[in-house]
Amino acid sequence: MIDKAYLIQTGGSAVAVGVLIALAAWAKISKPAPPLSDVRARALFADEFPGKALDSLWVTVDGRGALARSGASALVLCEVGDGYVARHIPWAQALASTFRDGVLRLDLADIAAPKATLAFDAWPPAGLV
Repeated sequence: MIDKAYLIQTGGSAVAVGVLIALAAWAKISKPAPPLSDVRARALFADEFPGKALDSLWVTVDGRGALARSGASALVLCEVGDGYVARHIPWAQALASTFRDGVLRLDLADIAAPKATLAFDAWPPAGLV
């Protein structure tokens, strides 16, 4: 037969587990990031790549990423969760990347962020090549 102490302990454990599950669910609620603007993209690039001058900057049409040219490097910003990840690749690689159906697919060759997909109207931009 089940005694009263066992029921109290089991009930208390169930309540504690429920509170922990609710806390974990609440902690995962993220505030969506506002779309990137040129000013915000420049600020994020300046934070991630101090001292790198931007020759050109393109913000995606959906505001979820950006690509900048800095000399022989392409600087990439991609939205991940409620923030952005920044990576750099050779500019020639960015120019040669696959552009299909309005999406530029960049191979970042990074285990933490292997690919980036950026929505542009056209790639490469007119007058760049």
